[in-house]
Amino acid sequence: MTKEDRAIWLRRRDIVLAYVFLRIVFGVNFFNHGFTRIADISGFAQSMVDMFQNTFVPEVLVRVPGLLVPIVELIGGLLVTIGLFTQAALVTLFGLMIVLMYGVTLLQKWDTAGSQLIYCLVLFVLIAGNSFNSFSIDRLRRK
Repeated sequence: MTKEDRAIWLRRRDIVLAYVFLRIVFGVNFFNHGFTRIADISGFAQSMVDMFQNTFVPEVLVRVPGLLVPIVELIGGLLVTIGLFTQAALVTLFGLMIVLMYGVTLLQKWDTAGSQLIYCLVLFVLIAGNSFNSFSIDRLRRK
């Protein structure tokens, strides 16, 4: 390997460090989404119902997810932040993003859809890079 090849080589410890920071900041983001909505969960659900009132989606199919979104964000975000059941929490959050993506594209909120695609990309990176999740409760539990 030449000196130039070594210059661009990513070291495992650097990837592990980057992974832990990305995981924590992403978890904090989701946690705070849920935390700020949980106190008025019924109001949040009602705001979602109001947004979808002129669509073909029945109210119950908006209200029930509207009641669950803050809970999933709060718990999923906490688990990702601390690195406990990380893979399951990330997959659950990806499922949430699929539901949210369906809703915003149905409403034709393309700016929001673009932001959500970034969330999906970060979820992809975190799920695909799970082998770098060395600084986590999951790792301590495996030892």
